[in-house]
Amino acid sequence: MPPAAGDALFSLEGVRVTGPAGERVLDGLSAEVPAAGVTVVAGPSGAGKTTLLRLCNRLEAPDAGVVRFRGDDVAGLDPLALRRRVGMVFQRPTPFGGTVRDNLRVADPAADDRACRGVLARAGLPPAFLDRDASTLSGGEAQRMCLARALMAGPEALLMDEPTASLDPAATAGLERLARDLAASGIPVVWVTHDLAQVRRIADRVLVLIGGRRADEAAARAFLEGRGG
Repeated sequence: MPPAAGDALFSLEGVRVTGPAGERVLDGLSAEVPAAGVTVVAGPSGAGKTTLLRLCNRLEAPDAGVVRFRGDDVAGLDPLALRRRVGMVFQRPTPFGGTVRDNLRVADPAADDRACRGVLARAGLPPAFLDRDASTLSGGEAQRMCLARALMAGPEALLMDEPTASLDPAATAGLERLARDLAASGIPVVWVTHDLAQVRRIADRVLVLIGGRRADEAAARAFLEGRGG
C-alpha cells in the first residue's frame, strides 16, 4: 500500500554538504520523504545516501540549505531530543557492554522487564535474550537488538543505513519484514541501500541519488532497471 497523503516527514531544501577533499557530497539537494511507509534512498556508492540520513538525525550539519523534520528546521531542535524522536540503525550493529537488557535500558533507564520483553518481541527476538551477553550475539541478532534499542525510545520514525549489508539472506529477510511491519504500524522507515532487489522488495517510495543530487526521472529509471552504474 502506498504511503498516505500528508505533510512530509523530512524535507531538504537546497542542501549542500562538502567533503574533506572539497568534493560536493550533496549538491543543492531538494527532496521530501513522506510521513508514512518505507522510503528507500537508493543510488550508487558515493551518491550521498548515508550523508542524507545523518543530516536527518543531526549527526551531520549541512554547509548550506535547510533540513526539516515535520516542518521544523532540525538546526533549531535539541539533538538528543531529535534522536529520541528519530531512531537510527547503522550498517554495522553497535552493541554496548553488558546484557541485552543493559543495552535496552540505555534507551530507557526506567524500563522494566515487561517493557524490554515487549520491544524484543517487536524486533523478532525471544524474551530469553534479555539475559544474553550482547557481545555473544550473531550479526543478525545484534542488528535486531540494536533495532529494539532504537524502538525502546518510542521513536516517531526510523532511519536504517544499509542495515542488512553484513547479514545472511535469512537475517536480511527478517529485518526487511520488520521494516514493513513497523511502517504498517505507523512508524515510517527511511532505508538506505544500493541493492536493487531489496528496493523492489520493500519500497513504497524510492528516492534515487546520483552524484549528490536527486536523479531526474530518466536517470532514476535507468538506475532502478540496473543500468545506472
